[in-house]
Amino acid sequence: MRGFGLPSRTDRAVNADGFLLEATGVVKHYGAVRALRGASLAVRPGEVHALLGANGAGKSTLVKILTGAVRPTAGRIRIRGEVFDARSPGDARRAGIACVYQEPSLVPDLDVGSNLRLTKTPADAFDRWMRALGVPCPDRTTLARDLPLATLHVIDLARALAAEPDVLLLDEMTAALPADSSRRVFDLVGGYRKTGRSVVYISHRLAEIESVCGRATVLRDGETVGVLDAVGAGAEEALVALMLGGGPSEETGGAAVGTSSGPGPRPERGNGGPAAARTRRAPARLEARGLRLGRRLENVSLKLHPGEVLGLVGLEGQGQDPLFDVLAGARRPDGGALLVNGKPVRFHHPADAIAAGIVLVPANRAEALLMQRSVRENVALPFSARLRRWGLIDVRGERRKVDGAVERLRIDTRAQSEVRRLSGGNQQKVALARWIAASANTLLCFDPTRGIDVRTKRQIYRLLQDLSAAGAAILLYTSELEEVRAVCDRVLVIFGGEIVDEIAARDASEPALLRAAHGLTAAAPAGARVGAGAAA
Repeated sequence: MRGFGLPSRTDRAVNADGFLLEATGVVKHYGAVRALRGASLAVRPGEVHALLGANGAGKSTLVKILTGAVRPTAGRIRIRGEVFDARSPGDARRAGIACVYQEPSLVPDLDVGSNLRLTKTPADAFDRWMRALGVPCPDRTTLARDLPLATLHVIDLARALAAEPDVLLLDEMTAALPADSSRRVFDLVGGYRKTGRSVVYISHRLAEIESVCGRATVLRDGETVGVLDAVGAGAEEALVALMLGGGPSEETGGAAVGTSSGPGPRPERGNGGPAAARTRRAPARLEARGLRLGRRLENVSLKLHPGEVLGLVGLEGQGQDPLFDVLAGARRPDGGALLVNGKPVRFHHPADAIAAGIVLVPANRAEALLMQRSVRENVALPFSARLRRWGLIDVRGERRKVDGAVERLRIDTRAQSEVRRLSGGNQQKVALARWIAASANTLLCFDPTRGIDVRTKRQIYRLLQDLSAAGAAILLYTSELEEVRAVCDRVLVIFGGEIVDEIAARDASEPALLRAAHGLTAAAPAGARVGAGAAA
């Protein structure tokens, strides 16, 4: 990109077929699990190439092989026409390949400066890219774990760009970013392509693929099943058919696939139907009154009722993170009150909230799961925490609940020796299954479909709908505005640490939500808004 001293590399060598990066017949086995059965990928100089597939299709495994983090069982990789055999991420960086993974790759307990030194990142180049991405350069002494998830992703991207790679792999880069930051990434990708470098772009948001990418390679069950040489408006159906292996199935519900690919608005959601009527009659399961936390939360009030999905939207850093922390017992507010079933409570620890039936499903799956343990051990964890005294343990009952939750969410247990070997979507389903097995009645879901494929999103949508229909109370923060109308009964908008608007789901159009999320107001349809900070 001009202004960063980034030289053109259109003259760099490619192979005889004109490919800058080529992977052929890549196979990877983890014991009995075949993560890749014969994947291929060919990337030309100066292109943005989409790598698509449902969760578990093998995308992340292929990316890890390309970046030297994982060794393939078989297959061949060429860069600029020469055989490439990376034995570490350092080898890949020296060969001109860098990646921004789906989960931040910074060491949480090291400060920003130490993380930069680990990858020998040039400080000046890093600072320039951070400014280009519209994010203030963080204090070098700040611990990575104290930074918001979106900021960690931008740091990862700036760190990768500072190395000036020939091939930049972006694995769900925009999934944790607000809309304004995502647009900067799109602009950056377009500029990067013009220098002769290439970008491999992984995203489950098909609207992004159509607007950013030129070609697409689709994986299914560890194999390359198709390559589309022209990705643009109208390519959506062809991509979905390749990813899912055919037309709409019972599991996908035959819904049209869009950016979020939800099941579509249901008549009773946000339209004054049975769910809304039930919500108005029932007392609040969880209520916040005038919550304050430094300058991050100011006079936040809300009511979450049994049998409803209450949405929350907002741009990055507007107070959604500390609000969920307070509600889940991870932080103590400076002021205000929390009530559970109408009774005041004080949470000193997340265990206090869990004991009250309030559980958090975080966006960062690594925070919720024991990655080295099995699926069933992770799902059964709440049962172990309940052991307070000596006595008989209902092992059969616990196993029945755990197996029921695993089956209900259709979790892939082939790699159950370690959760870390599961796809991101299956990991998220494990995090949800834990609380389903434990019969939690109030769920705080923070962007639960971030970085998840079409099919798994629909499963989670249906699960949230079923749970609310059975009487659960669900607070859903989402960075994908289309989810609001698909899942929620009503939605709150947070801006500057305050609830600035409340909108019925039927009126929660993307323009209305974006205006409110930017602190703007507009005339609303009669009866659409309940009022800033009001609780139904």
